[in-house]
Amino acid sequence: QVQLVESGGGLVQAGGSLRLSCAASGSIFRIIPMGWFRQAPGKQRELVAFISSGGDPNYADSVKGRFTISRDNAKNTVYLQMNSLKHDDTAVYYCHLTYGIEYWGKGTLVTVSS
Repeated sequence: QVQLVESGGGLVQAGGSLRLSCAASGSIFRIIPMGWFRQAPGKQRELVAFISSGGDPNYADSVKGRFTISRDNAKNTVYLQMNSLKHDDTAVYYCHLTYGIEYWGKGTLVTVSS
């Protein structure tokens, strides 16, 4: 059973920074790409960034140059460093992986005040 637990969300002013963490249980972490999604009120869930098992990152156009995804396989943890936050980044952020089926964390709320 895989469990994903996000942390690090909160309230921040526009232009500020936050770092999200996602701790994963299970030995599969090291071989699985990991992703961060977000869902804003009234909108569909969207992919923010994902990182391959080898550490290669990919980003949505809306966050390129502002967000950085990274992983620490020794700690079974994936991070999302978010800089230059905008009001439009306000959302619940979810950690995600697929291993046969999709696994999601419960999410962490990021609120950016304008």
